[in-house]
Amino acid sequence: MHGVVGKPPDAANNNAAATSKIMLLLLVAMTGVAPISLYMLVPALPVLATTFGGDISIAQMTVSLYMVGIACSQLIMGPLSDKFGRRPVLLAGLALMVAASIGCSLAQTLPQLIAARFLQALGGATGMVVSRAIIRDLYSRDRISSMISLVIGVMMTAQMLSALVGGLLETAFGWRAIFYFITAASLSVAVLIAIALPETRRERGVSSSFRGDVGKLIRDRAFLGYVLCQVLASQIIFTFAGGGPYIVVTQMGRTTAEYGAWFAATGFAYLVGNLFCVRFAPRHSLEKLIWFGLALQFAGALLNLTFSIAGINQAPSWLFGTQMIVMVANAFVMNNAAAGAISVRPEAAGTAAGTMGFLQQGIGALVSQFGAYLGGHSTTTLPLTAAIFTLSIACASAMFFLVPRGTVVVSEELIKKAEEEESGML
Repeated sequence: MHGVVGKPPDAANNNAAATSKIMLLLLVAMTGVAPISLYMLVPALPVLATTFGGDISIAQMTVSLYMVGIACSQLIMGPLSDKFGRRPVLLAGLALMVAASIGCSLAQTLPQLIAARFLQALGGATGMVVSRAIIRDLYSRDRISSMISLVIGVMMTAQMLSALVGGLLETAFGWRAIFYFITAASLSVAVLIAIALPETRRERGVSSSFRGDVGKLIRDRAFLGYVLCQVLASQIIFTFAGGGPYIVVTQMGRTTAEYGAWFAATGFAYLVGNLFCVRFAPRHSLEKLIWFGLALQFAGALLNLTFSIAGINQAPSWLFGTQMIVMVANAFVMNNAAAGAISVRPEAAGTAAGTMGFLQQGIGALVSQFGAYLGGHSTTTLPLTAAIFTLSIACASAMFFLVPRGTVVVSEELIKKAEEEESGML
């Protein structure tokens, strides 16, 4: 039944782990190692192009193929963690990241570096999907959203600083120092997880399989609705990120540094939204929080579209100020929809999280190119804001038409009673 959650086999140990500050640190570390490594290299892209005598577009592949690696990793590692456990899959992924990071630091050509970066993402992104599965293993459905929001909020703070750290390392010691740092950081995370992370995976039936899990998930309307809502909401971010630089630099005639500052402001808005989710999630249902986010997202997108039609937002303050409203709303929609998706079948949380992450990153790579086209081939902000408005309507439609309304979330008392009855039958 949708909304019914149980507890892992070793409930006492997992409850203790769930309340541990060390567990929060582990979740943040495993979630952030891949995206932080992504942004650390961005300031060094011009240097890489010059060093290896390549075009900047080829150097950009160290970022674009890294994103492809993140997408592929989530599709693979999520189901593997359901089958073999969270710990072994996570440690194997981090071992691959450490080896690939060493390979990046030793690369002598751009193709070698690009290949090593792909493997780096394939291993590092294991933590992104497994962390969501661990959260589902340890926490009740009503607490999942707040935990995801808290983890992402702390991670984004570090992520916002990663580009600065990467720039300082490259300036002081050269671009290879970035990978020395990433190697040391990923190795430290692996050691910390090996020492402190317990196995949290739920017991599975002998008939459980990846094919069976996927089949049951895609036949569940609620799962499809939550996933589509979460993925479409994330595409708003990718679309704006793809088109924003061209609008600010080309259309508005501003500097790249100014664009970077405004884009950081939207990231701060998303962080604020995460913190509000942490505060409100324990007192409100997932559905209420999602619909609040969808309403706010629609209002912000409509306002930005109206400003585009009126020609008002041809200045960064108007365009990004309104987009910040959308980003606050995004946090509510994405985090709570993700919590709903991985709660449909708790024993297949890894598969659910991996499928969602794959779609988010895979479609995002295409959508960011579409956003860049809209921003680079237009003289106004209208095409970009119209696309964002359309995506906000699509998010609400997925939630409205697919997720059953009036879903019953079983109380902890009823869950405990059901577990006792099940134990008695066994």
